[in-house]
Amino acid sequence: MAKKVVIIGAVALGPKVACRLRRLDPDVEITLIDRDNLISYGGCGIPYYVGGDVNDIEELYTTTSHAVRDTAFFESCKGVKVLTRVEAKEILRREKQVRICHLETGEEEYLNYDKLVLATGAQAVRPPFPGANLPRVFTVSDLHDAQTIKDLMSQGKVGKAVVVGAGAIGLEISEALTDLWGIQTTLVEMEDQVLPTLLGKCIARIAAKELERHGVELLLETKVMEISENSATGQLLVKTSRKTLEVDIVVLAAGVRPNTTMAREAGIALGMSGGISVDRRMRTSDPDIYAGGDCVEVRNLISGENMLMALGSLANRQGRIIATNINGGQSHFKGTVGTFCIKVFDLGISKAGLTYRQAKVTGFDPVYGVVSQADHAHFYPQSELIYITLLADRNSRKILGIEAAGKNGDAVKGRVDTIAVLLRHGVDVDEVCSLETGYAPPFASAMDVINNAGNALDNILAGQSRPVDVADFLFEFGHKTTRVLDIRGAKEAAPFRVKYGARWFNIPQNELRRRVDEIPADEPFFLLCDTGPRSYEAQVFLNSRGIINTRNIQGGFAMIKVTDPEFI
Repeated sequence: MAKKVVIIGAVALGPKVACRLRRLDPDVEITLIDRDNLISYGGCGIPYYVGGDVNDIEELYTTTSHAVRDTAFFESCKGVKVLTRVEAKEILRREKQVRICHLETGEEEYLNYDKLVLATGAQAVRPPFPGANLPRVFTVSDLHDAQTIKDLMSQGKVGKAVVVGAGAIGLEISEALTDLWGIQTTLVEMEDQVLPTLLGKCIARIAAKELERHGVELLLETKVMEISENSATGQLLVKTSRKTLEVDIVVLAAGVRPNTTMAREAGIALGMSGGISVDRRMRTSDPDIYAGGDCVEVRNLISGENMLMALGSLANRQGRIIATNINGGQSHFKGTVGTFCIKVFDLGISKAGLTYRQAKVTGFDPVYGVVSQADHAHFYPQSELIYITLLADRNSRKILGIEAAGKNGDAVKGRVDTIAVLLRHGVDVDEVCSLETGYAPPFASAMDVINNAGNALDNILAGQSRPVDVADFLFEFGHKTTRVLDIRGAKEAAPFRVKYGARWFNIPQNELRRRVDEIPADEPFFLLCDTGPRSYEAQVFLNSRGIINTRNIQGGFAMIKVTDPEFI
């Protein structure tokens, strides 16, 4: 008798398990069920459909050969039985059955299984403030909400919108509403930065300025208190801790919660963060039940802790592993370093590993270096600056994380991916300094920005560089009397000397050695050049002359400009 495999959930992980398993075993009996009628779609593409980059919603659930991934496709091309508009209600582990309900008719039946796969995903969080369930308060957890939002916009019924939550979905939806449709969009976030669980403050500030540059109003450290309806205008009133906004729609992007109710009720073990607990073979506490994707916890290979990581890329990899193991293989999912990337208007942003805050909480003593450098050879056309933060533990010099931003998104992702591959192996700062990468002027500098990020961090750890983060510089310069020693040319420094007067001291690098006596030895200075290396050299020289009360502005003027364009 053929083995029976039942898969609950048919968006990302479920279809991957089914298709891989069918390729391994032509005879296995596979049943794939989902409560929706739309299956096997690219959920990460929803913001791009809303924004117009993807024109037809059907493109999100077609193959590369343009076949629509519906029930007929899975049955005829893959040999997989698919039941849509069917909800799994209960797992009977002893009987090895799943009780299901056909939502159109209310009819119930039991499916027998030899192996069961939970691909139940996660659901969007609706915060507990009043009005979160009003009409025109949407989440973007499925294609139906996406279609409704886009229909309203295309009909000219949306002029103003509020997005609640500045995580990845919140940023992508804010761009989608603003960029093509010209909707006046306000993004509200409780934390003091965008992407608070994904980025440190340095790169997050760059993302925030990019949003504001494109017209998104950003309200950080702001809570939504309630949403109500204006009976006279029909608009929604969004009351926040700072002000009340009158808008046409609200999009909730306040995170997701794993769908684990059925697993919990069946006695399957859950982890500390609320996801289903699985071993390296993606088995639950019941060896005949597997789980993967957004509903499970995975091990963070840097911190050693378990975490939720809702990414379609991980779901697909885990799906392959599950299918291999159901077929008798020995495939393992060891964990994740949390690699992530996002497009924010004209910027590509990417990260892997821990943020400074996460490293601190985990028990490391984190130190970071920041560099600004051209992503190609500086003399090559189309070269753009890339901004990188590299994080390490002070004691072990082990790399803990990397974050990057720049206009050439492929270049940004490529640098982060390079480090992401090494993170699980315990790469240290010295290895990054000497890391071998491909070089040709159209693609990189001879000393790649990744190498220089390692060099900058190495100098800090060795005590040769005393850095200051741009945000700290901007705060201190705005609230204290500390002066800047600008070692750029007189022409570059001139506007700042006019604006800030005696607080902006300019000695070009080529004049520094003969004019060093002009610098008061007992006065603190911020050191500034274009991107950081020359001011670091100046710091080393000044140290040798007994002038040690200096701090080098990390990333130089390039980082100031991208973080606070109005500084000059």
